[in-house]
Amino acid sequence: MSSSYTDYHGTTILAIKKDNSVVVAGDGQVTLNNTVVKHSAKKVRRLYNDKIVVGFAGATADAFNLFDRFEAKLERYNGNLTRSAVELAKDWRTDKYLRRLEAVMIAVDHMNLYLLSGNGDVIEPDEGVIGIGSGGVPAQAAATALMRKSSLSAREIASEAMNIAASICIYTNKNITIEEIQVQE
Repeated sequence: MSSSYTDYHGTTILAIKKDNSVVVAGDGQVTLNNTVVKHSAKKVRRLYNDKIVVGFAGATADAFNLFDRFEAKLERYNGNLTRSAVELAKDWRTDKYLRRLEAVMIAVDHMNLYLLSGNGDVIEPDEGVIGIGSGGVPAQAAATALMRKSSLSAREIASEAMNIAASICIYTNKNITIEEIQVQE
């Protein structure tokens, strides 16, 4: 897989960890070539008894395949996000079929935030913000600035950053899904 995390047109996924919460936000637009075919897709979902939140950018069928495989890893490793993410990334990189999947995903729990790719990447961002998809860069930039210069909550930052990305990226709309996990202390 030689594409970058922003090469996937048709979506924006943003994850933020701040204070006592972790959020994942995704837009709802689905495009086919140059046509919008759906405005309210849900690209963010909960897994493993609602303790893990994942979002995807890329081909929908590939993403659902990855969700299923990731959920199986979570079951196998008792909800351990780090171990499950590493094992999925290893499979994704080495399996002949999985290597052809065109998607990237973000996975979070109450403590961790990861970007996973078919390159074998399991990346934890330094500042608790990561964006993927065609609007990932503007969403991440906006969220990073808001985290540094405002007292907004993670959910408020995600909402504002996604709206900024939607105003810039033609493949992103303002129909946003936000899933939140409260950090356990």
